[in-house]
Parts: sequence; C-alpha cells; structure tokens
Amino acid sequence: MSAERITQAMDRIDRALSRIETQAALSRHSSNASSDNDDAGDSVLAQRHEALREQVESSLAELDTLIESLER
Repeated sequence: MSAERITQAMDRIDRALSRIETQAALSRHSSNASSDNDDAGDSVLAQRHEALREQVESSLAELDTLIESLER
C-alpha cells in the first residue's frame, strides 16, 4: 500500500470518526432535551456505545499494526 493510499485511508477514518462524534453529540443533546428520558433505554444505549467504541479501538489498533508493517 502506497503512502498516498495510507493517507487517504486515514483521512476517511478521521472523517468517519468525526461523523460518529457529531451524531453522538446530537443524540446526547436530543436525549437531554426530551422530557421522557428512559433510564433503561439509556443503559442499553450506553452498552451499545461501549461495544462500538471497543470495536473501533480494535480496528484502529489493527490499522496501526498494518501501517507499521508497511513502513518497514
């Protein structure tokens, strides 16, 4: 994989993470604004968020490893 393709891939990842962060912020804002806040729903959402965060963290670590191996 060329350096340019790696850079493009990293840019796409950064943009995707930005979109995820934006949606998470909008969701939090929307949840705070709603008057019928459901604690059970919040718990499920928090669990899903944590699972997604762990998956993203794992994927980024894998990408780091792949990029390091290409730089050698």
